[in-house]
Amino acid sequence: MSEPVDPGVIELAARVFDLARSGRTEELVAYLDAGVPLELTNDRGDTLLILAAYHAHPGTVAALLARGADHGRANDRGQTALAAAVFRRSEPLVRTLLDAGADPDAGGPSARETAAFFELPEMSALLERPAR
Repeated sequence: MSEPVDPGVIELAARVFDLARSGRTEELVAYLDAGVPLELTNDRGDTLLILAAYHAHPGTVAALLARGADHGRANDRGQTALAAAVFRRSEPLVRTLLDAGADPDAGGPSARETAAFFELPEMSALLERPAR
């Protein structure tokens, strides 16, 4: 049998996920610098990077990538940060993730499949450009 998780740990994790969702980059980075794992996931497999991308926070995404966040990691539904950025129609986020090396065909549905499914030709075109 596993030990119960300390309620303080659960509260801290919830706070960190909220910081990623709300784009409070400086506070989030302070927690990461204090030892919170960069690849922390919630009960749906969402990473801090996926949450920041889904909620359209380019500065937070850039800060997480600069610290080495895994842009290829998918949540439990197969979604990546790039697919989330495409879904949100965020050109700056898509460019940032592509420049970091994110694969438009990773995950399922992939970013490319997401753009096609939701009929987002501007996102499809962006995914076709070569990474810098």
